[in-house]
Amino acid sequence: MGKNADASAAIMNSQSVKTTEEGARPNGYDAHKNVKGRKRHLLVDTLGLPLSVYLTSADVQDRVGAQCLLAGLKPFVPRLKKIWTDGAYAGEKLAGWLEEQGGWELQIVERDREAKGFEVLPKRWLVERTFSWLIRNRRLSKDYERLVQTSETFIEVAMIRLIIEAAGEGSVNFAKQMQVW
Repeated sequence: MGKNADASAAIMNSQSVKTTEEGARPNGYDAHKNVKGRKRHLLVDTLGLPLSVYLTSADVQDRVGAQCLLAGLKPFVPRLKKIWTDGAYAGEKLAGWLEEQGGWELQIVERDREAKGFEVLPKRWLVERTFSWLIRNRRLSKDYERLVQTSETFIEVAMIRLIIEAAGEGSVNFAKQMQVW
């Protein structure tokens, strides 16, 4: 697509998913989403491909999960400058921590207060699309795993599968396919 392979901007969000009886700790209750289970924290590039994945119990606040997700990430994404996210990550404490850890600028993309119903939000839709890609995999529709490391691995495998399928269409179509998905 003519872009640098190293991301300079990323989008961050989380998704709460239910666990099963077989799933072990950590799990918790996300009162905002009314879900008992785990929370997937994702940082994706501007194509929607994951840069970092981290799982916590569902009761962990997004700002705390963001620190776990981004801790130690600077050497792996040296060009990263801006992170777009939603209002759950708002606050001077997290913004200061991001600036200190990686020199990253946090930009909150908010929904229009007067809009009614569903609204596609600039930049944020990319991470939401990635979550929908993950849910297309039956094994990721819920968190069935006992270990969070296994869940993270299944997310990585699902994304590798998606990239291989898109690349199978040919390198010319790969970029178009990633934009369409």
